[in-house]
Amino acid sequence: MRSNGNGNIAPPGSTYKDKPSGALLTVNAKWISWVHTTVAYTAFISALLVGCSLHYHKIVKNEFYGYPDEWFPSVSATIGDRYPERSFFQFFIAITSGPRFALVGLWYLLTAKPGKMLPKFVGSMGLLRTITCGGWTYITSTDDHDWHDIFMISYLVLTIPWTFGCLALSPPNAKAIKYRKYLATAFFGTIVPLIYFFIQHKVYHVAGAYTTYAFFEWSLILFDVAFDAVTALDFATFEIVVRDVGGLSQGENKSRVPTKVLEKEKSNATGGVFDAKFSWKELFDTGAEVYHGFVFWSMLTSLGVVIWYFPLWHMGISGYEALVMSTISPLFLGVKSIRSLVINNLRVCHFLSLAGLLAWMIKDPAYRLFTVGFGVWMACLSWAATLFSDNVHEARLESKILAWTVGLILSSTVKFAWWTNNPIWPIMHAANGGKNEIGLALAVMAAWRFTRRAPLNTGVAPDNTVAGSAFLSALGIGGLFFGLHSLLSDTSTMILWVWEGYPIKGPLSTTHGWLTVATMTAGLLTGISHPRLVSTWSGYGIGCVGAAVLTSYHNWLGYSGALLTAFYLTAIASPLLAQAAQKRPATTFGLGFLIYNFVVLFHVWVVAYAFVPGGPLVREHTDWVMITMMVLIGGGVWNLTSTNARRRESRKPFPSQTQHRKYHSSALVLINVFFLISAYFRFPANDYKPYHEDSRVLTAGIWTIHFSLDNDMYSSEYRMRDLIKELEIDVVGLLESDLQRIIMGNRDTTQFLAEDLGMYVDYGPGPNKHTWGAALLSKFPILNSTHHLLPSPVGELAPAIHATLDCYGELVDVFVFHSGQEEDPEDRRLQSEYLSKLMGSSPRPSILLSYLVTEPLRGNYNTYVSPTSGMHDVDPSDWDRWCEYILYKRLNRVGYARVSRSTITDTELQVAKFVVPKGDAEKATVAALESDQQLRNRKVKEHEVPEGWRFPAMFRGKGVRDHRYHVFDEPLYYKPE
Repeated sequence: MRSNGNGNIAPPGSTYKDKPSGALLTVNAKWISWVHTTVAYTAFISALLVGCSLHYHKIVKNEFYGYPDEWFPSVSATIGDRYPERSFFQFFIAITSGPRFALVGLWYLLTAKPGKMLPKFVGSMGLLRTITCGGWTYITSTDDHDWHDIFMISYLVLTIPWTFGCLALSPPNAKAIKYRKYLATAFFGTIVPLIYFFIQHKVYHVAGAYTTYAFFEWSLILFDVAFDAVTALDFATFEIVVRDVGGLSQGENKSRVPTKVLEKEKSNATGGVFDAKFSWKELFDTGAEVYHGFVFWSMLTSLGVVIWYFPLWHMGISGYEALVMSTISPLFLGVKSIRSLVINNLRVCHFLSLAGLLAWMIKDPAYRLFTVGFGVWMACLSWAATLFSDNVHEARLESKILAWTVGLILSSTVKFAWWTNNPIWPIMHAANGGKNEIGLALAVMAAWRFTRRAPLNTGVAPDNTVAGSAFLSALGIGGLFFGLHSLLSDTSTMILWVWEGYPIKGPLSTTHGWLTVATMTAGLLTGISHPRLVSTWSGYGIGCVGAAVLTSYHNWLGYSGALLTAFYLTAIASPLLAQAAQKRPATTFGLGFLIYNFVVLFHVWVVAYAFVPGGPLVREHTDWVMITMMVLIGGGVWNLTSTNARRRESRKPFPSQTQHRKYHSSALVLINVFFLISAYFRFPANDYKPYHEDSRVLTAGIWTIHFSLDNDMYSSEYRMRDLIKELEIDVVGLLESDLQRIIMGNRDTTQFLAEDLGMYVDYGPGPNKHTWGAALLSKFPILNSTHHLLPSPVGELAPAIHATLDCYGELVDVFVFHSGQEEDPEDRRLQSEYLSKLMGSSPRPSILLSYLVTEPLRGNYNTYVSPTSGMHDVDPSDWDRWCEYILYKRLNRVGYARVSRSTITDTELQVAKFVVPKGDAEKATVAALESDQQLRNRKVKEHEVPEGWRFPAMFRGKGVRDHRYHVFDEPLYYKPE
């Protein structure tokens, strides 16, 4: 044997540069990488040059702007549909496929080791990634938009394991590792501004934003291809016959940098996720733990919704509110015999907690509530006992804590994918998007796997020498669970706290919700890896600043506070829970959940003050709620800081990486990817059209939706959607629509309705404005909207929206308003005067969609319908109204109908049709009718009005699904002459 010239031993009879015996051709494998890189770049650059030369103005034009506002084409516009640039691209990209498959195969041969699963996994990801690349390059969005998107999303998702897998498997080559780190960072770092500028273009219609987006899109292509080009540095010692003449596949290291140093650098680049040996057992354990944590949060977040149903229908305290105390079951762990019984039968207890998932099958609302309450009771008892039973094993305890907290992030993500409903809640079923059967089946399997290990601490009282106060720990647990539940159980909650209307100046629930999940993920991982760092008073101060900014400010500044709050709450969760598990569970979790319950009631009282004893004392004091939350958490931090100070010298360092951390980190990555995929499919189209554009008809409706719970305690979004769609409503005001509280499930009905119906949405005054909610959905663009809180010195706050719409090129103002309750006449009088002046201040055509609590032609009615407001009643002869009214001015009212609610809510849907006048002549005609009431209210038969003015015939007679025209038994039509 002799050296090949590089310090390695060559086989006898050969040299490094000679062709192997019998070989017809010897090619260094690095040329595969160079050919792939060259041809791939040629495919894109040739298409760009040809496209700019032949069709420049066409390929820089998008649906909103063209040259000179947009002056650089996107990748999709360049390689898409035009000849010959599309042909240039597809010609060269087809040639690229051969080297690409070879590159993936060579990478597998280079990295494959006996008994290692990771090289096989990464190789399969590279193969699938190559196939999906062919899908989106040969099927353009014009050919088949859905399949183009499916292949593109799949390609981007597969890029994640391919990139991190290549980093993890990198041979000990310092230069290659460095380039891969830089290029991977650049690739993933580019995605954030890419999404930002796409939103600026698609949602906000900012001129020039698409050009900036295009530069980031092209950068992704350059970084993506360059990342794979780095393989040339690793393939330099491969020759194609194929023989490994460098010995890298056998683990030899020719680098001057020590292998251990390079391996550590690889570990840092990948976060250590791929360092551990793959284990199917650990994989199943992690999946079961995370899903079981998801089930806990699903049941806990459902409890408030099913409780809320009863005071909602009783219009006051019903007695069922006592079930909120279902969470205090860990108090019973203070009895030694019960604690021992529970801990020694944890599997039984966890299985009994799944009763909460069976509740959807129970039709009677009261029994369903009791079933959910029992499930939550057993869940809180079981989890507290589980954490206590594992407190003597640091790794097992941390694994359970991660399961609990990652389960919360999964719950928030699943809620986002289901438009803020959880598919396994008891208010869901097959008819409204529920997946209860699948959820229950997975829960049974997860609970079985979750409880497979025997408890380590079998019920003996914890060591009294453990530092810290159990009472302070309970304070921290109470504040922590309230913060996690009230602010982080849905990604849209804090976004709606800072929502201020149109034009949009802050985040949107559909397009920016992932930032909350990403921040929660970062906070949780920081709390696990650096528990002492986040357990300091400086960390607590950052959390307090975040909570204060969230409470005090709006738009992006307020949302920055929301992200700080999300980061801190998830970061401090692990240290607080870990310490609570070391103490008596009856105190830390039992008392902790009791405190949590009182804060939950506190945060409901601030808006429900008109219906509860002592309510006026805390009226509109969300700031007090946030202060209470942070003070409680401060008690837990005080406990942590004193404990850390005492143990600083003696405590052994916590391992930086353990097996379960890697699997839970991988679960977090998958959850984030799932969120981003859901966000892609939920991205707003913003190209909505009214139903009768040719007739210039605007169909407007008002509906009090009773918090989206029907009479049978099921979520009513789907049924509402169907009726609104079938009535062809273009603009609808929704009242009692603010569901962003624990007691209402932290939901947002408007998201589902807006996306499914294709409408713009203004949520109205946010949850921190202490109203029951007013929302506006519109087929027409909302140019501007202002939120108002009307005078309410005694009773509940009265919210209002004043929005300006672009209706067929004309500006039309729409007011959505919910007045105070009947018991407070002075409030209602002041509100009528305020709103009358507000409507009168608009010189434009206007519509009021409202809940007025007054009789027709009497009392405050004559303030709303008055010379001050300039508004007219949609039909003064309709004597059967008390709450809902539609008023208008400077529009041609052509139809009016009242449609029965079925069992969706407690209030009918009222609808009116208007024709938006066009040109001076039509506007003058409408203006002339303003002063002639008799002519304005002249009724005609349906056959006398055009087809586009008519209401759907399907609701005549008995109607459909218990929806029918009622009171008048048919719609009313008007045709003044």
